[in-house]
Amino acid sequence: MKRKHKRLTFVIVALALLGAAVGLVLFAFTDNIVFFHSPTEVNEDAFRTDRRFRLGGLVEEGSVVKEQGTVKVSFRITDLAESVPVTYVGILPDLFREGQGVVAEGRLENGIFVAEEVLAKHDENYMPPEVAESLKASGKWDEMSETMKKQGHVTKGATQ
Repeated sequence: MKRKHKRLTFVIVALALLGAAVGLVLFAFTDNIVFFHSPTEVNEDAFRTDRRFRLGGLVEEGSVVKEQGTVKVSFRITDLAESVPVTYVGILPDLFREGQGVVAEGRLENGIFVAEEVLAKHDENYMPPEVAESLKASGKWDEMSETMKKQGHVTKGATQ
């Protein structure tokens, strides 16, 4: 075999191995990738419920119910157009309250989002960018930003 053919064979084999390695890494990531969705997206008929995902929005006013003697909490997450019922077993973040931005990670089971983790905003003036984008997509961003301005809040994390 000529020297050029040996080099060409080596390059082809190396590229094939590199391609296989990249394919395996991407396949491994598919189980660990967690997507963000709004309540409106979750309530659509075509939404897949077999995957873990993040649900973001605002904690609906008057929806928080804590079970007596346990750490189980039920509440609703809304994007001001739609809402999704959520259950969570565990201690909620100190900054968790009604009307504030929240992101929960978990699965949808029988129409109820079962959260494994709940993340609250980090200060009173911040709204997660994903939540702000979800509100903008629902057409409710202008209402929300006016309400926040009246209350003296600034949306630092959100782009306007």
